[in-house]
Amino acid sequence: MIFDTHAHYDDKKFDHDRDQLLESMKEKGVGLITNVGSTTRTWDKIIELTRKYPFIYGTIGIHPSITEELTQENIELLRTYLNNEKVVALGEIGLDYYWDKEHHQLQKEMFIKQLEMAREYGLPAVIHSREAAADTFQIVEEHAKEITCMLHCFAYSAEQAKEYVKRGHYIGVCGVVTFTNGKKLKEVVKEIPLSSILLETDAPYLAPKPHRGKRNDSSNLVYVVSEIAKIKGVEEEEVIRQTDENGKRFFGIL
Repeated sequence: MIFDTHAHYDDKKFDHDRDQLLESMKEKGVGLITNVGSTTRTWDKIIELTRKYPFIYGTIGIHPSITEELTQENIELLRTYLNNEKVVALGEIGLDYYWDKEHHQLQKEMFIKQLEMAREYGLPAVIHSREAAADTFQIVEEHAKEITCMLHCFAYSAEQAKEYVKRGHYIGVCGVVTFTNGKKLKEVVKEIPLSSILLETDAPYLAPKPHRGKRNDSSNLVYVVSEIAKIKGVEEEEVIRQTDENGKRFFGIL
């Protein structure tokens, strides 16, 4: 079954039908979901979802674009969540120079601190990087040597993707791969092994064709699977099987 390795079902866009939608996932071919932390305000909601649904796991981290949350106090607050048995990664963390053009040094410091915490707790890291390719790679290279990382919604070149893969990291492939203007991500998929790809929605965002612009959910990964299969020249069942295996290996889900 499909493993959605990055979704945000804590988002208010799901408030009116969250339970109904999640209860339908198995019949839609979705077996596992990782709900990823994007704001400290929803950490408790994420834990609640992991308790309510056996197929949902969580990650907790401080998102780089929400600069007011990048505090030492919140770093310490992380510790109260990371010991939860269904928290399987630290994230999403990283750098975002698109939304925040002023606090780059603060972002880098907090990124490094959270990578150090991932190492301390023996957890992988889910990395957000937007318009920060060089700094992200440098920090991962210097501070994540003992940490396996997922490069979420990868938006850089195939050459950069291959450098991450060489180091044992994973590349997150989302609905962008189905877009007409998603040529860069299509090239990434072509150039890296299927064993290094993780399926993700970033739900409720980045819905694939033919639902682009609408609210996204995990069931739409069938379109991402289809596109990857086409690019790699393999059966869709092989994409589902391999990416499910990749996700379980990355997050340590047995």
